[in-house]
Amino acid sequence: MKLEVIKSLFLKHKELRLSHRYITNNHIKPLLENLEKEIAIEVIGASVLDESIYGLKIGQGEKRILMWSQMHGNESTTTKAIFDLLNSLLDKDSNLNHILENCTLYIIPILNPDGANAYTRINANQVDLNRDAQNLTQPESKVLRDVFTKFKPHFCYNLHGQRTIFSAGNTNKLASVSFLAPAQDQACTVTPNRKRAMEVIAVMDKALQAIIPNGVGVYDDAFNLNCVGDTFQCENVPTILFEAGHCKDDYGREVTRELIYASYLASLDYIAKNDVTGDKYEAYFNIPENGKCFYDIIIRNVKAENTSEEKSIDIGILYQEKLVDNRIEFLPKVDKIENLNNFYGHKEFDAKGLAVLDGEGIDIQVGYENVFVIINNQKISLLMK
Repeated sequence: MKLEVIKSLFLKHKELRLSHRYITNNHIKPLLENLEKEIAIEVIGASVLDESIYGLKIGQGEKRILMWSQMHGNESTTTKAIFDLLNSLLDKDSNLNHILENCTLYIIPILNPDGANAYTRINANQVDLNRDAQNLTQPESKVLRDVFTKFKPHFCYNLHGQRTIFSAGNTNKLASVSFLAPAQDQACTVTPNRKRAMEVIAVMDKALQAIIPNGVGVYDDAFNLNCVGDTFQCENVPTILFEAGHCKDDYGREVTRELIYASYLASLDYIAKNDVTGDKYEAYFNIPENGKCFYDIIIRNVKAENTSEEKSIDIGILYQEKLVDNRIEFLPKVDKIENLNNFYGHKEFDAKGLAVLDGEGIDIQVGYENVFVIINNQKISLLMK
């Protein structure tokens, strides 16, 4: 599918009622009410705190694709892109009928509604659902497993979001989107099943390279059977991990949202039109593995405290995402004070060999949280504009 077509479809069908990072059942319920006239929507279970978990079914094709988002409640970018996708598929003028004719999609837009409400990775029982694939101790885990068993998918899309620290390789290139064809054994064998997932990922990477050159990464494929993707892969269903990452100045993840949407369309178009055998998997190995080379802010050339030597160090700061009045705020916290020559900041300041002080005039320490620092008697805001 051509890039200009995807761009045009996104601009036309972006769901404007969803934005920024805080997405809950309350945000999607009005959208589901509008969609229920055209697609099958059902309550497939309830969370720990008795919030509804919704399942959506669209299409009538033989190729079955299961998609679930917000298994981690604070990873919402893929959810926004799901509704952009649904708007596109339902528009008869979008020329996407071939996807619905050849594929049936079953979508869980928010698997962890309690985590979404609290903006946490974990559910209300403090359990990471992505480590509960074997024990199935949580109601949300059982819901996903039940859908998997009944729907019998040919492909699984495991939809997540990643932090701002990730790079495409150990470089200064952001991993704005990352993928993984999870392992299905301890040796990380490249099985026929994984090859089919890899083939689809290679297609998405090719589409994204036209938008974000060298901006796609893959996760380390270390095997963990407690993870949902590894479990489903072990059951010989090609499973693809999607990770919505960071683009420059895109803390609301609206640019990344479009990249995820492009990934959805490129992959579904390919699956609809082709018999995915896994024969074209090798391009997957051209995608660099994710590094962790970024900080949100780096203050360079800081005078080392408690020394008379002309020695400088760097300060690495990461934003902490906090839910405040139903909106996500980004609060700076000092993570490292050391030489950070091999790291890059989304924003950088040069202290020019001077000390960096906190609001009380004290040298900065690891763990420091505040909205500004003082350099040469000047206050410098660390908040994003």
